Amino acid sequence: MADDAFRLDAYLRRLGLSRQPSPADLHRAHVTAIPFENLDPHRGVPVSLDLDALQGKLVDGGRGGYCFEHNLLLAAALRALGAEVEPLLARVRLGRPDGTPRPRTHLVLRVRVGGELWLADAGFGGGTLLEPIAFEPGGVHVQSGWCFRLVRDGAEHVLEIGDADGFTQLYGFTLEPVPHVDIEVSNWFTCSHPRSPFVTGLNVVCARSDGTFVELCDWSGLSLTERTAEGSVPIPVSREEIPAVLSARFGLPGFELGADGRVRRA
Repeated sequence: MADDAFRLDAYLRRLGLSRQPSPADLHRAHVTAIPFENLDPHRGVPVSLDLDALQGKLVDGGRGGYCFEHNLLLAAALRALGAEVEPLLARVRLGRPDGTPRPRTHLVLRVRVGGELWLADAGFGGGTLLEPIAFEPGGVHVQSGWCFRLVRDGAEHVLEIGDADGFTQLYGFTLEPVPHVDIEVSNWFTCSHPRSPFVTGLNVVCARSDGTFVELCDWSGLSLTERTAEGSVPIPVSREEIPAVLSARFGLPGFELGADGRVRRA
C-alpha cells in the first residue's frame, strides 16, 4: 500500500524523471542522483527514518544518506508506483573473514512487480546495484560493466559483485521480512554505536550513469577513488580538501572541518 505522506512528484523531480518510470529506470536514477553518505553519523547527528525526515533530507535538502535512508525512500516510491515491497535486513560480508558474521545492519528490498520478484538495493555505496536483479539465485546480471549474481549459502541469499578479478561477496540475508521496529534498532546501532564504522569514519559515494563509482573514504587511510569494473584510479586528496571535494564531486556543499578533523556543518 502506498504511503499517503510520500510526495512522488517531488521525488521524481529530484531524480530528473517524469511520471511512471519502470522500476529499473527508477532504481538507476535514484542511485545516480542521490549520493551515499554518512555525514550525519560522522558528525554525531542521529539519523531519522521518519518518511517526512527522509524526504526533507534526501529530496528537498539535496543530501544523501546510507542504506536505511536510501532504501526506505526507494520503497515508498516503488509502492507509490504500484509495487509490493518487503524490507529485509542483511549482514555485510565484504571485508569480513568467513565464519565471523557482522550484525544485520544493511537494508535491502524484495520487490514484487506484475508477479515477478526482484532484489532492489540503492544503498550499498561503492558497488551497489544500479538496477534491480531477479530475486531467484542463479545467473549473472551485467550492469554498466559490473557483474552481479545472487547465490545461496545455507539459509542465506548472498549478493556478489564481479569485476576483472572475479566475484566478491557483498552481503547475505534471509527471506524473513522485518518490521519497522527492527529496522529502527539496526539504524540506531549503525548511526550511534561508538564502534560503528559510520560513526568512526567517513564514507561518501556517488555513482555515474556509466557505472563509475567515485568514493571518498577514510576507513583505512584517506582516499578518493574512481572505480569501474575494469579497475580503480586513485586521486590525491588531503584532509583539508574534504569540504571542497564534497561540494565539487558529490554535490554536498556547506560543510567544513572542525578542530577534531571531523566534518561538520559550516
